This record gives sequence, C-alpha cells and structure tokens, in this order.
Amino acid sequence: MDELVKKIAALGLPGILFVIATATSGGSVAAVVAMLSSLGGPLGLLGGLGLLGLVGILGEYIAGFGVENVLKLIYTERSKTESVRFLLKEIKELPITDDLKLKLEHHISPVVVTETDEATAPRTIEIVDEESVT
Repeated sequence: MDELVKKIAALGLPGILFVIATATSGGSVAAVVAMLSSLGGPLGLLGGLGLLGLVGILGEYIAGFGVENVLKLIYTERSKTESVRFLLKEIKELPITDDLKLKLEHHISPVVVTETDEATAPRTIEIVDEESVT
C-alpha cells in the first residue's frame, strides 16, 4: 500500500483526482473510463488523461507561486475587460475563505464604498391653509 501511495503522491493533484474518481465510482473501471472520457470532451479518453496532466502542471505552478497571487493576477487581467462590480459579485460566490475574498476584493477595487443601513428619511412638508376666523 505504501508503494501505491508513493506513486499516487508523485502524480500530485491529478493522482488525487484520479483516486477520488475511482473511489466514488465504487472501483468500476467502466465508470472511471467514462469519467475520463467526459472530461476529455471531443478527444475522449486521451483528452481526459491529457486534462489530468494539465491539471498537474497547473497545480505545480499554483503551488509554487501561491493561490492568492495567481487569483490576484487573474482578476487583475479580467478587470481590464469586465465590470468590477460583476467580478466582486463573482468573488463573493467563490468557495474560498472570507479572508482571501477580502484580499481579492481590495485588490481589484481598492476604494471600498460602504453602504449605510440607515437611509436618511425624506423630509415631509405640510402646507396648512389657515382660514381667517371672522
């Protein structure tokens, strides 16, 4: 078992994805092949294997550079062509820590506009027509 774990660990993230896919399929080879084929899209099983390799390469770069830095660079580039408001909404929905969400929000929008809960009530002006009593 130790030898198997060492080989899967050497594969990195693709190995972990493969183990998870195998475990959730109940060990069925057909289910794993179907999963890899669906990941591969029009390229089928070979595309799925290639995608696992690509995920491994990306995982290495992200681990070396840092997830926070990679996300900051991605959102900086996207903010050039997309609305900052849309990106802020997207960041709030990401499955990441609140601390990382705050860092990303401040990175793409350094000026934070805070909305107050208390809105100023409109003034009511009452016009009274006084009739003279004679």
